[in-house]
Amino acid sequence: MKYKPITAVWEITMACNMRCKHCGSSCKEPLPDELSTEEAVKLARDIGDLGLKWITLSGGEPLVRRDWPIIAQELTDNGVIPNMITNGWLFNEEILKNAEKAEIGTMAISLDGLKETHDYMRMNGSYDRIMNAFELMQDSNVTAGAITTIHNKNINELEEIKNILIDKGVKLWQMQIGLPMGNFVNHPEMIIRPEDVNKVINFAHDSLNDDIIIFPADCIGYYNLKELEVRRKAYPDEYDVKWKGCTAGKRSFGILHNGEILGCTSIRDREYIEGSIRETPLREIWENENNFSWSRSIDKSKLGGLCNECIYGHVCLGGCPNTRLTMNGTIYSENNYCSYVVAMKGALKWLDDINEFDTLKNMAVNFTRAGDYQVAGMILDKSLSINPDDTELLSYQGFVSFMLGNYEKSKIANEKALSIAPDDAYINKGMGLSLSKLGKLDEGMNYLNKAMDLANENYLDPYYDTAVTLIEYGKYSDALQVIKKATDKYPQFEPTAQSLRNMIRGIKQ
Repeated sequence: MKYKPITAVWEITMACNMRCKHCGSSCKEPLPDELSTEEAVKLARDIGDLGLKWITLSGGEPLVRRDWPIIAQELTDNGVIPNMITNGWLFNEEILKNAEKAEIGTMAISLDGLKETHDYMRMNGSYDRIMNAFELMQDSNVTAGAITTIHNKNINELEEIKNILIDKGVKLWQMQIGLPMGNFVNHPEMIIRPEDVNKVINFAHDSLNDDIIIFPADCIGYYNLKELEVRRKAYPDEYDVKWKGCTAGKRSFGILHNGEILGCTSIRDREYIEGSIRETPLREIWENENNFSWSRSIDKSKLGGLCNECIYGHVCLGGCPNTRLTMNGTIYSENNYCSYVVAMKGALKWLDDINEFDTLKNMAVNFTRAGDYQVAGMILDKSLSINPDDTELLSYQGFVSFMLGNYEKSKIANEKALSIAPDDAYINKGMGLSLSKLGKLDEGMNYLNKAMDLANENYLDPYYDTAVTLIEYGKYSDALQVIKKATDKYPQFEPTAQSLRNMIRGIKQ
């Protein structure tokens, strides 16, 4: 199986003793189809059999389900570390003792502001109970954590909240954005603006040297240098902490109160339910190649807006799907809460005031040569809207689009440029490369062969790029023929030829 699950979130009940204004699940009373203790215990065994490392028990409020210690213990006995998210209202010494006995890893309590703000969002008296819970955990074997849902009422309280958490001995703090789902749909005035994401990232970065680890949730990021430093502290054992796409259905999944399985418990639309453990074994649901297709098969080309053209789009895949779904109505939209998108849209506003073609053209060339392809692409789009037949700019757009991974756009730009300058070696090469990246090698080779025929001693790139393309397709003998052709005609190509031969040998070994 290509995908191996590491973790999951299990909403063991929808019952809750609070009516939080930002509750994404609108939890109230326990629902009649909640798993029985017997069913939950069997599921815990199946979770262990599937090989998960840890799982988060949530709700609702998980502590109102009286058999939670049995469920947690069964997970522990089957090699899975159970963590828990609670509102803290019921937390006391007995709860702590049960958590220690069941070997709960982290007990995370939701803290949504200073006392007045938190109690406004949740329930009067809640803040004081949480402070007591943190104090109880200070000398226990359970790691105390905090989770803060950020909105307009608490975004300016983060520094004070941090100091309180440090004072209470809390070492782990997760931050997430309040999204318009569940109860929070009724409070749009509290939802932060896209640009406020940078406030959160900057705060976390400013706190790097403090005695607390801040975890930006999956909805906060992406490709912001400060955010990467924050994640390096949060995940010190990971070599690459850059966002590499949503893990739903790939390395994680969600379990609802009734045993229904979906990629992520935050995405609650019925169309994303993949099956029920009451009807199909958990392993069979996970290993069904047709399940979780919305996550497993998504690629950059399916995304909208800037995400569709973003240099990171093929890896990032638009950031958090639930952010896109709740903010824009579809998981395939642009993620306007992405820090990188915010930055690029800021660049677009700056570009709005520049309308002189020669100025735009010079800027496009300079940004391209500097390797700032994202901004260069935006400038090229505007420049070509003024003069769509400028061959030089079309060739630049072909190149920039290729470097951004937008191969269809690259093909279109090169195609238009060739209609004006059919015997340009650079443009023919660009056309051939873009077609090859689109899976059309035979068609692409026609242009690459022409580019090699048009090459000269001062421009041998077509030989190199053709050889690399053939190597990428596993056509090593064809690549060696191209290399020989180049060295026979241009002896100065030999050092490059040797590096290409070494590349082939390295792949074959």
